[in-house]
Amino acid sequence: MSPPELLADSRVLWRMLRGLPRSGSAAERLQAFYGPQASRYDDFRRRLLHGREELIGRLPAGPGDLVVELGCGTGENLQRFGGRLAALRQLVLVDLCPALLQHARRRAATLPNVEVVEADITRYRPPGPADCVYLSYALTMVENWRAVIANALAMLQPGGTLGVVDFYVSPAQPPPGRSRHPAWERWLWRRWFGHDGVHLNPSHLAQLEAALPSCEVFERRGGVPYLPGLTVPHYLFLGRKR
Repeated sequence: MSPPELLADSRVLWRMLRGLPRSGSAAERLQAFYGPQASRYDDFRRRLLHGREELIGRLPAGPGDLVVELGCGTGENLQRFGGRLAALRQLVLVDLCPALLQHARRRAATLPNVEVVEADITRYRPPGPADCVYLSYALTMVENWRAVIANALAMLQPGGTLGVVDFYVSPAQPPPGRSRHPAWERWLWRRWFGHDGVHLNPSHLAQLEAALPSCEVFERRGGVPYLPGLTVPHYLFLGRKR
């Protein structure tokens, strides 16, 4: 990595070391945290947020569909749809952070079927029932995460798909067939990410499975920038609404 890239990463790492502000509204805290690092956000997170390509590749989003991304950030996931994007009826990108949405709007400027919306993902509703709703490392960012899941299900039409990729840690006694993360790892990652307002919670995946029993779950691990040898667990969830 070149010196300019290292310098740019150092700004991101500095914000992460300072952590997410504890005062102000949710939008104000996100803006204060992500605003100074927004220009480097994609390059750094690309090495940290694994599984996004796989999730979007597995979404059954096809011609004429209405698709909603809750917690879109900079809109980088647009490029992961490839040729399928132009065939969608509409793709709505929703986030609460103005600094990140500036980048999303630039990406969507020449895409007539993409709308970028600044809104709270616990309450936003699209213009009609959605065929697919997905969250990419967004569920762990919201304190009222149960409201996010409930809202996603409410906007999803029967037969539609909810997809989620996010960090997680297992419960101390996971369901049969699932990974059991050792106690030190459950402790480490919850505190490491919690400092930046990212809340790893084994209840997230359990709640998704309870809400959408007709589902697939894939457990994965990915590397962490500047921490060689360490990998953090993440999951992919795809559930179909009855």
